[in-house]
Amino acid sequence: MKETWTILKVLNWTKGYLAEKGVENARLESEWLLCAALGLDRVGLYVNFDRPLTADELAVCRALVGRRARREPLQYILGSQDFYGLDFEVVPGVLIPRHDTETLVQEAVARAPRGGRILDMGVGSGCIAVALGKAVPDAVLYGVDSSAEALELTERNAKRHGVTVTLARGSLFEPFKDLEFDLIVSNPPYIRTSDLDSLQPEVRDYEPRGALDGGPDGLDYYRRIIPEAPRHLKCGGWLLLEMGIGQAADVLALFEKTGRFKELFTARDPGGIERVAGGRRI
Repeated sequence: MKETWTILKVLNWTKGYLAEKGVENARLESEWLLCAALGLDRVGLYVNFDRPLTADELAVCRALVGRRARREPLQYILGSQDFYGLDFEVVPGVLIPRHDTETLVQEAVARAPRGGRILDMGVGSGCIAVALGKAVPDAVLYGVDSSAEALELTERNAKRHGVTVTLARGSLFEPFKDLEFDLIVSNPPYIRTSDLDSLQPEVRDYEPRGALDGGPDGLDYYRRIIPEAPRHLKCGGWLLLEMGIGQAADVLALFEKTGRFKELFTARDPGGIERVAGGRRI
């Protein structure tokens, strides 16, 4: 007699299988995967627990679960990630937005002048620039990335949310070197090279290494960005940078070394980690 696989039975099996593979929050992730496979929301999933799956539906479920069992990030499988209350498309090859980075957006919103010109360096998925565009609707936004794939993704996410961002491919300030900005933000690579291989498989094996590798001490990009930034900031303009655990003192020292910034500060993320450093151009 052929075995009947109901939604609940598949959900329970998937939860156990993913947990064996080391996936955290296996129950919740199983629900999201089944929702994606079956075209349901979570309420629809719960009210249809007893519904048997067709052979085609089972095949789709197996394919998605297999990808997650190999530790491919859930966001790449589902193709989306929530950030700052907005839904962003994500694709392999571009860094997945993190909720830690919302702290950078919050600090930027607090300092963005009306009608100000804002540059996001290393724009990635566009999550920072687009979130700023929604929160500060009269801002004039620019974004730079070395990855053509990232710029294409940012363009799609900006269009999705009705935000205009002037984009250019290149390194750091170079594409817009003749402009001055009221605010410059960046979430640069800040993981120490020696730490990359010890990251979770989802990050280590799937996310772009170039968006993670900050050099031997994780500070390579800060040494490039901070001394150069005053030449691209208006007087009184802000430079805000995301940073990693334990990097605050070193990043602030780089700000101080320039002699071109005042009102230096750090901001903590919801986990209590000093996540953002910034200063105002003298």
